[in-house]
Amino acid sequence: MQQALLRFHRFLQTHHFYAMAVISMLTCGLLIGRVWRVQQLAFVFMIWNLFLAWVPYMASLWAASILQREPSARWRLLIPAAIWLLFFPNAPYLITDLIHLRERPPVPVWYDGGLLAAFVLSGCFLAVVSLHNMQRLVRQVIGTWQSWLFAFISICLGGLGVYLGRVQRWNSWDIFFAPKHILNDIWMLVQFPFDHIHRLALSGMSVVVLVICYVMYLSIYHYGIPQRRMRIQRVRRMPQDG
Repeated sequence: MQQALLRFHRFLQTHHFYAMAVISMLTCGLLIGRVWRVQQLAFVFMIWNLFLAWVPYMASLWAASILQREPSARWRLLIPAAIWLLFFPNAPYLITDLIHLRERPPVPVWYDGGLLAAFVLSGCFLAVVSLHNMQRLVRQVIGTWQSWLFAFISICLGGLGVYLGRVQRWNSWDIFFAPKHILNDIWMLVQFPFDHIHRLALSGMSVVVLVICYVMYLSIYHYGIPQRRMRIQRVRRMPQDG
């Protein structure tokens, strides 16, 4: 039992679960403090948006746990991978919630700006970590260059999903209830791109922000790999030195 809990702890630690949980709790704490102080429910909807951003991250953990327990049962990855792709745009979608920033007395605008920024950063962090989790799985199953193609396509689809959510007001689950309408909105965007230049710009901006966040995350992540390897080597040499 103790070994199982230790493995579970290491799994969560490897996939940054604790960091994500702390960041989300601090972010929600800022909102709860605002509600308690001024007795207003402004921005409470952000908790729901943050929850939706957690869905693709949890789906990526589900997929990673399947491949770790049963490497040969790759077909079982289809369901968590589909859930991840379907809900992935909800994480960068938080970027567009910055449109709600305005003067809301008696709360100073700087506080609301920091509050929204905290939610945006939380959403972006959830997005890039879940994307990295899925890219690593694709690399294990298919190959390296295919995993980078997967990451690029996923980011582009994420940008498209932000447009569908913010402008067209579609939810992730609407793909099951109104697939024809969603596909029609996408086709209109593709067929008449110059008539929807501002909407394309929204998708493009979301893609660029995601790319920036992902590159920053990867640079930090890969910088830490040599450091972790050095620590492991030192620990392994310690008994010999004694």
